[in-house]
Amino acid sequence: MSAQAVVITPREDPWEMALRQFNEAADYLPLKRGIREYLAYPKREMTVNFPVKMDDGSVRLFTGHRVHHSTVLGPTKGGIRYHPDVTLNEVRALAMWMTWKCAVVGLPYGGAKGGVVVDPKILSQDELEHLTRRYATEISIMMSPEGDIPAPDVGTNPQVMAWIMDTYSMHRGHSTPSVVTGKPIEIGGSFGRVEATGRGVMLSVRETAKLINLPLEGATVVVQGFGNVGAVAATLLHGLGCKVIAVSDSRGGIHSPKGFDPGAVLRHKEAARSVIGFPGTDRVSNEELLEIPCDILIPSALEGQVDAENAPRIKTRMIVEGANGPITPDGDAVFVERKIPVIPDILANAGGVIVSYFEWVQGLQQFFWVEEEVNQNLERILVREFHRVWQSAQEYKVRLRVGALIRAINRVANALYIRGIYP
Repeated sequence: MSAQAVVITPREDPWEMALRQFNEAADYLPLKRGIREYLAYPKREMTVNFPVKMDDGSVRLFTGHRVHHSTVLGPTKGGIRYHPDVTLNEVRALAMWMTWKCAVVGLPYGGAKGGVVVDPKILSQDELEHLTRRYATEISIMMSPEGDIPAPDVGTNPQVMAWIMDTYSMHRGHSTPSVVTGKPIEIGGSFGRVEATGRGVMLSVRETAKLINLPLEGATVVVQGFGNVGAVAATLLHGLGCKVIAVSDSRGGIHSPKGFDPGAVLRHKEAARSVIGFPGTDRVSNEELLEIPCDILIPSALEGQVDAENAPRIKTRMIVEGANGPITPDGDAVFVERKIPVIPDILANAGGVIVSYFEWVQGLQQFFWVEEEVNQNLERILVREFHRVWQSAQEYKVRLRVGALIRAINRVANALYIRGIYP
């Protein structure tokens, strides 16, 4: 195997993917032409170019985006991504997927997303803070607890959210913790938020396994993207008796047919900054990892990882999307033909935004819940909506992604008809 780092790159433009998915589902609904276009395209977009003073005294220019896709159901909600491959089209797609994600699980939110073109791994802590505070200042005209509430995404974490909250609060003249979610517990974050997305993935696996008669005890699991989502999902599934046999990060992956403890891999990653080199495993690339035979495949890296070219070689009983948009529409079609169920991103990884909603509510009320209460409410909502999506797919005789999108688009469209077109 090559010792070079593996770069995970999308195989298809994310915005084109999102539009294709939307149009396929919208064809099942009686939408007027103008309404259909309004539901598809972003409400507003902002691109900012801003300077940041680096540790050596130099000044570097960065580009960032914030997109509001829909405000029909309520304030916009969506993460902020720090990654060198961030593009406006990617942010548009992620914002649209957030709209459908919130709608399909019944949250009073529209979708948004943000991103900065940067590799956060090469910045010092001070440089990362300076970049975050300047970016937050630039997009602050789009943020508010009542209007647009950011959260963590790829390359960001609770500390980044704390800097954004503090920056916004300094401009307002008073502390405003409810302007972001995914914050540290000490400043108004919610118990269970860090694990929420991965927990939702685990719940989706569990419910799917029941429906396809797959015993979880001894079921083999492969996870692409051993970050916050993938690591939590792997750990929770390991606790249910599953055998995790392969995981990866941006540098590459590891594989052992005997399985391994994902908690031990996580400790190794924290020390070595990669899963590579974990004792008793063989190194594989991210591309090879996807094709390892398993019972449960969880793509949790970036969008567009599976397409019509590699989908025929994937050998699994089910796919649960931990990432947003990891399978292209052409890849989806292959799995339909092969009768492999795909639990779509807007359902499978909705645990994060569900608990973000809990955090927002707690912040507005200044009334906080214990972790058990958070996890119980997350499970109640996600399991309920999982089975409604499954039923919708059977009713329309479509795959699960289309069934989920039909429910989501129809909910937003109905709200729009009730609200009316202003003026």
